[in-house]
Parts: sequence; C-alpha cells; structure tokens
Amino acid sequence: MAVLLDLTRCCSSCCSPGASLLQEADLHVFLLCGAESNRRENGLSDPILGSHRSVHVLDSGSTAERLYRLKRSLDDLDLSAVRVLTTARRREVLARYQEMLFTAVYTFDYDVTQADKLTCSDCCGSAHTDSPEGEAEEEVSAFLQQLPALKGDIRTLRSTLIPDCFGHGFSTRSGGVSYIPTLSSLNLFSSSRRRDPRAVVEENRRRLAVHAGFHPMPLRLVKVNHASDVWVLGKPEPESYDSMVTDQTGVVLAGQGADCLPILFADPVKKVIGAAHAGWRGTVMGVATATVDAMVTNFGCRYGDIVVAVGPSVGVCCFTLDREQAADFISIHPDCVPDPESARPHVDILLANRVLLQRRGVLPEHIHDNMDATRPPVTPCTSCNPDDFFSHVRDGLNFGTQVGFLWIKESGEQVSAPESQMGQQGGP
Repeated sequence: MAVLLDLTRCCSSCCSPGASLLQEADLHVFLLCGAESNRRENGLSDPILGSHRSVHVLDSGSTAERLYRLKRSLDDLDLSAVRVLTTARRREVLARYQEMLFTAVYTFDYDVTQADKLTCSDCCGSAHTDSPEGEAEEEVSAFLQQLPALKGDIRTLRSTLIPDCFGHGFSTRSGGVSYIPTLSSLNLFSSSRRRDPRAVVEENRRRLAVHAGFHPMPLRLVKVNHASDVWVLGKPEPESYDSMVTDQTGVVLAGQGADCLPILFADPVKKVIGAAHAGWRGTVMGVATATVDAMVTNFGCRYGDIVVAVGPSVGVCCFTLDREQAADFISIHPDCVPDPESARPHVDILLANRVLLQRRGVLPEHIHDNMDATRPPVTPCTSCNPDDFFSHVRDGLNFGTQVGFLWIKESGEQVSAPESQMGQQGGP
C-alpha cells in the first residue's frame, strides 16, 4: 500500500498527524513537499528520511509534476491504492489533480485533518491559497506538453486512395507521452479500466493534431458499442454508435481500433466523410454497410463514388473465434474462415468487410485494404507488429488504442505535416 503525506501546507513532517506512519513497515510513503530548496526548512532532515526504508520525497517542480512522479512510482511498484493524509482545503486541490492524472484503476482514500488539529501555530494560522480549477488544468497541460516524445517521432499512415480534398491518416504508437509499456506511447483513448489518464491522452491527441495538420479542430471519436449504429452529425447524438458521417467542415471524425478495424469513408463528389470502428461483432452486424447507407440516405451520395480505406487491424493470421461465432463469417463468405474445422477457427475480418461493402455497391477498386495489389500494402496486422501498433489480442486488457481520422479540408487548406503512405514505414 502507498501513503501520500501532504506536507505542502505543513512546516515539517513532524507537524503532520501522519508523521507516525514513517515508523510503520510494509508501506511506501510519499512525502508531498514544497520546493527542494526548502527541504531543510520544512524539517525533512536526513534522520527523518532515514526512519523508513521506503520514503519517496516529492519536492521539485509544480504540483502537476510532483503528482505525475507519484503516479509513475505507483506504476513501477504495481500499486493502485493510496491513502492520503491532508487537510480539507488541500483535499479539494489534490482531487482536481487526481481527476486529470489518474483513472479509476487507482483508489484514493483521503484522511482529512482539520487545520486546528495541526501541531503547531504556524501551520494553523497560515493563510495559504491554492490554484483554482482552471489554473490546475493549465498547469497539468503545460507540464505534459514539455515532456519528451517516447518511441521516436509521430508517424501516421495514409491511403493513396483518398483524394487530397480530404485530410486523413492512421496513427501508429510512436511519438506520444504514455509510458506504460502496453500503452506507450501515442495511446489515444482513455478508459477507467486502464492506467492512462485523461490528461495524458489529451496531450497525445494534441500532438497528433499538430503533426497531422488539423489542430485545433476537435478529434471526435465514435462511442464504441461493438454494434452498427451510425450518428449523422447535426442530428441528436445517440447514446452509443460505432460510426459517424458528416458533410461539415471544421470537425475531424475518428474510428479507433486495437485489432478492430478503423475504417474511413469519403465521397469526393458530395464532399461527405465517415469513420467507423468495426470489430468482429460490428462486422457481422454490418457497421460498414450501415455507414455507406447513411451517406447515401442523408447526403445523396452514390455507392459507386464512395472510397474506403481500412487501417491497421488484426490479420487472419492472429485472430480466432469460437466455432459458433466463426459460423457467422462463413455465412458472409466461406473464405473468411480458412480452417472451419479447428477448435478455434481463424477469421478474416478484413475480407468480410470487403465482401459486404462490394455487395452493397462499393466498387472493388474503391476499397483500399490488404487485398488491393495495385497499391502499397495496407492494414498491417496489429498483433504481428508490436513496435508500430497496439493490440488487444497481443497485449491483454491494458492495451493502447490507435485511430483512423478524416476531415473535409476548407478551400485552399493544406496539411501542415508530410505523411508517409500506407504500407511504408518512416517518419514525417
């Protein structure tokens, strides 16, 4: 277990009621102090620091930096439960940072001490002021922006099929600030069940936007439900949806994936775009065809004008299902399941989506996936390429997420950063 002893508003570790914890064994004690130059003024002498075998002093940088160091230490120690000893006023401050820098994986148990219970008059009478909520967010953002990129620079992949009147790309895993191995480094989705917090993911998205040329437009991700609902922007937003379509400029649509297919749709005639997340369930339910149907129904598109690019996703080499589930893909096309007699047959989700789209009227040459031999190879297997992509199949529950993103360019707009073509490796 970890204990965070908040000394920011105490004159010394002996003043705080939690000082006795320094004598307890089997605890990792973190002392949240003021500036390092004030360590001795705050009473943190070497004898006190040496009184416990596992004392970590957080005394340099902003509050955001010190709590970020706490998080990294917790992750290194594989700890998630933290007991916090602080005052009522400081609890409100720390809770704001907790919301931005931690997720529900971590539990914080606040042990609040009233100011009049502090053991010296200096601490009781001090009139400290803390940063309001807006300033705390700015502090966290500024701190994360100055962190170095991990795993090299950002690299995005582009399809040669989507015309230049659209901006688009598929992210890889390099160039972000996420440090946990399975999330490192450009993880673009924050979940309460994972250790990458909202603020870190927002910084990763900001870096992607700057690199790809759509900053400061918002990146709008689908609300994954592993189904086939489509949100037409401008209409009421559904509770969940795995696809979006629009003819609006000024917004970037994104479909996420970590083995599931991020699929981008574009009609250069009507200037309409779509983005979808297609897992195996969504594929069977027809999310790809539901997307092109929505483009046709709501914007007057023609199936023959729509082009489709499928991003990095798990290949038939690495993806298996139970026989009953695989049977749904056999019904789409027998070639989708090359080994139907296996206990867990391999399933080709890419082929299934291509078959369904072609049946709906999308031209075969208007689908850019790994079956298009006339273009550079696309949709590399996420599970087979750990240096480049996140994978749920490979990494388990604490996996990262990449996205396919697409927007309609304003007249005369240019993408600010050059991109590598899909199927080619290399930096910007």
